[in-house]
Amino acid sequence: MVGVVDTDNIVHRMAMDDKVPWYQKKHLRYLYFMLFPCLMGIEMTSGFDSQIINAVQLVPAWTNYFGHPTGGYKGILASALPLGACIGLPFIPLINDNLGRRWCVMVGSVIMIIGSILQGFAQNAAMYIVARLIVGFGLPYAIVAGSSLIGELAYPKERAVLTSLFNAAYFIGSITAAGVTTPSLLQMSPSLLQVALIFFLPESPRFLISKDRHEEALAILIKYHGEGDENSEFARAEYAEIKTTIAIEMEHSKKSWLDLVSTAANRRRLLIGSLVGIFSQLSGNVVISYYLGDILALVGFTDPQFAAKYNIGNQVWGLVCAVFTALIIRRFRRRTMYLVAIFWCLTAYVAWTICAGVAVTTGSDVAAKFCLFWIYFYQPGYNIGFNALTYTFLVELFPYAMRARGITVFQFFGKAAQFFGTNVNPVGLDPDTGIGWKFLIVYCCWIAVEAALIWWLWPETSGRTLEELAFLFEDDERAHKATEAVEKVIHHEDMEISEKGGTATTKEAV
Repeated sequence: MVGVVDTDNIVHRMAMDDKVPWYQKKHLRYLYFMLFPCLMGIEMTSGFDSQIINAVQLVPAWTNYFGHPTGGYKGILASALPLGACIGLPFIPLINDNLGRRWCVMVGSVIMIIGSILQGFAQNAAMYIVARLIVGFGLPYAIVAGSSLIGELAYPKERAVLTSLFNAAYFIGSITAAGVTTPSLLQMSPSLLQVALIFFLPESPRFLISKDRHEEALAILIKYHGEGDENSEFARAEYAEIKTTIAIEMEHSKKSWLDLVSTAANRRRLLIGSLVGIFSQLSGNVVISYYLGDILALVGFTDPQFAAKYNIGNQVWGLVCAVFTALIIRRFRRRTMYLVAIFWCLTAYVAWTICAGVAVTTGSDVAAKFCLFWIYFYQPGYNIGFNALTYTFLVELFPYAMRARGITVFQFFGKAAQFFGTNVNPVGLDPDTGIGWKFLIVYCCWIAVEAALIWWLWPETSGRTLEELAFLFEDDERAHKATEAVEKVIHHEDMEISEKGGTATTKEAV
């Protein structure tokens, strides 16, 4: 793999050698508990949205109110949110990189509250669509900033678990929506929590260092990663690594969108980030998330009550799979997990397509019931790769100087793919005007293409600090320069501590 340098990173080694669990650390415990209402709830809004659209299609009152939508009309009702997200995405880095992660979350949350209120009081389809556009406009502001802030605040040892749980929260929203079916006003609940509590979280130390607010950044690292110990060797080593790496990054950064294409390494990051966005929405999940009623009806399950119960069960199962994957993510390599996930999804779709074809063409009740099984079987595979791993991988893939823009690009391609899928799926799945069950064959072929691209392009990012990963694809010279500079700064700061009566006297003491 080009440019991946294996170094003995001091900060990573110190974090892994720390045997004290997070729940026994007062300040870190507070930080992690505050992450949930402040940031983890952001993806609940995405989950609520996908299932409120899925669930209401099973409710006769909703379909009557909107004139029994089908085809393209049904598609735009569902796809207005990702369309709004695509419109708002270009402006996210301006707020995220200039005002900070917390203010970006605040802006996105306020916009989503406004959109949710309008959606709840929508008098017609046009008002409903506009409201969903507004919710979609605000959502990626909170997602981009929230996922970055989690990765940048977390202690290195728990970073992967926390960034994985971020996306797993999607299912809490989807379960709520699948259960309540219609109250759109509930969609603003996570945003209300974010507005009320976001400033009880500290700002990203990396953002503060990038703005030359070094004392504030060091104070945050000492409080949360050093448990308030002014002489914490780990906090000072981490501060030195972040400061040095960001300085090197900024030296080679244009601080604009051009950074994404300025080098071969960045172009590879851009390509992978774009593909993660596309794959996260076009791996067959949108069919299940937005049009479950249609795919169940194809194989003979037309009872709305059965469909609603099956849908709730599928969302609960998804939450179990996502949380379990997040909790074990440190045990496996990222690339391995992605490959397992995509081949799992491919197996599920091929088997489901075969059973659907048999059920439709022969009327086999057994084949129809197997379709129910394969839809549930699909969940663990999708959640391994495109739920739990998504933001863990993206935060690791993009260095600080381009992280906001990189995750914004991911969001753009993800929302664009979601917009495409939510409009195309109901047309393709329609047994009268489309191709019915045969539309699933399209996904079988596409998921196979995804598997080939993941095998060819995806790097391994596990077992490194974010600062090590800043030079993942760079040439050996720049990566070693960063390592040497970090060690020099750590050594220098240790000598200062020694002169002031601290406990560390040499680099080896770190």
